[in-house]
Amino acid sequence: MKITFMGAGSTIFARNVLGDVMCTPALCGCEIALYDIDPVRLKESEIILSAINKTINSDKAKLRTYLGVEHRREALRSADFVVNAIQVGGYEPCTVTDFEIPKKFGLRQTIADTLGIGGIMRALRTIPVMEDFAHDMEAVCPNAWFLNYTNPMAILTGYMQRYTGIKTVGLCHSVQVCSEHLLQALGMEDKLEGRQEKIAGINHMAWLLELRDRNGNDLYPEVRRRAAEKNATEKHSDMVRYEYIRRLGYYCTESSEHNAEYNPFFIKAQHPELIDRYQIPLDEYPRRCVEQIAGWEKEKDGILADGKVSHTRSKEYASYIMESMVTNAPLKIGGNVLNAGGLIENLPFDACVEVPCLVDACGVTPCRVGRLPVQLAAMNMTNINVQLLTIEAAVTRKKEHIYHAVMLDPHTAAELTLDEIVAMCDALIEAHGDWLPAFH
Repeated sequence: MKITFMGAGSTIFARNVLGDVMCTPALCGCEIALYDIDPVRLKESEIILSAINKTINSDKAKLRTYLGVEHRREALRSADFVVNAIQVGGYEPCTVTDFEIPKKFGLRQTIADTLGIGGIMRALRTIPVMEDFAHDMEAVCPNAWFLNYTNPMAILTGYMQRYTGIKTVGLCHSVQVCSEHLLQALGMEDKLEGRQEKIAGINHMAWLLELRDRNGNDLYPEVRRRAAEKNATEKHSDMVRYEYIRRLGYYCTESSEHNAEYNPFFIKAQHPELIDRYQIPLDEYPRRCVEQIAGWEKEKDGILADGKVSHTRSKEYASYIMESMVTNAPLKIGGNVLNAGGLIENLPFDACVEVPCLVDACGVTPCRVGRLPVQLAAMNMTNINVQLLTIEAAVTRKKEHIYHAVMLDPHTAAELTLDEIVAMCDALIEAHGDWLPAFH
């Protein structure tokens, strides 16, 4: 069996996913191809993963590295699974540009990797690279599963599912910890074991539709009471999602710092007091990037000096999916899949939705959810509009569809005029230069 990791220079994430593989008996003897375009980061990942392989896996996995576009097809050849974790343009220059230019127009962001102008630009520079991946895979590993972790998840995964022949599922980190973190934060830890849950929607805005204890008792009345009380009496880092519970009736999967910028409610230039009221961390992603870069340099030096690295299997879905497909042991995940046939009836068929999926040797089989509560479907649609228009822009290379996507972004439209939106888009397109394809 062969696993190819695209963007292996994302060392911390590669360590988690591939360390998980090395912890799994059904996978630990596989061939692992590490691919990246950055020689320094690729080498660092090779050293770290080789140390994990030696420390916990008796060197059973066979690691090989592939540097640069000219070696990409060989990295993919005969792969059974392809894990995607690329970031086109990196923190510098592209992420910095995605934050700094919108600021000049008065548009502030928190994460900017999923929706909004930052998510749109990230998608437009990433889709051409993923299109190349798909062409290579169709040539050298047409039956491989493409496990996408790169954001913006719904846009990139939706593009792969609609416009390529590659078997693709999008994977996030937030579904599997959503109810656990909520119950812990509300002092309901005694309800964790044996809990029953149902989650569906779109990536980063999938809804915790049902939450019951081991005996089937509905936990939502108490969750709603405690969440309202906590928001009314203390400041904390999850106030936006607790406000969702109050106003919409349900909690959603991804963090408050993310969801603060997916709607027109919380980041408003005319109401700066909301930033403090809801504890919204503006410019959070650049701050994290700087901290992670510095932290990684320090951690890397310690690892390289010692030469021994251990690993405990994480909650990331990737290794569990591979194990399930190899062994035919059934697995339930929350996956990002095309809404074909109306898995969620009141969302568009060409949307990428996040729903429960069964995994086994047959692959990933999505489960039908039915209708979402109308207010939740409406919230999802405000994001899906942007996602579908961004894909349209990437496929047609028409600049007008970029404008359309940004015009319909909830946060941007609440802050900027149409003329400002067009000017901001043009400024970003010019600043990104060759990181973007040509639009007409």
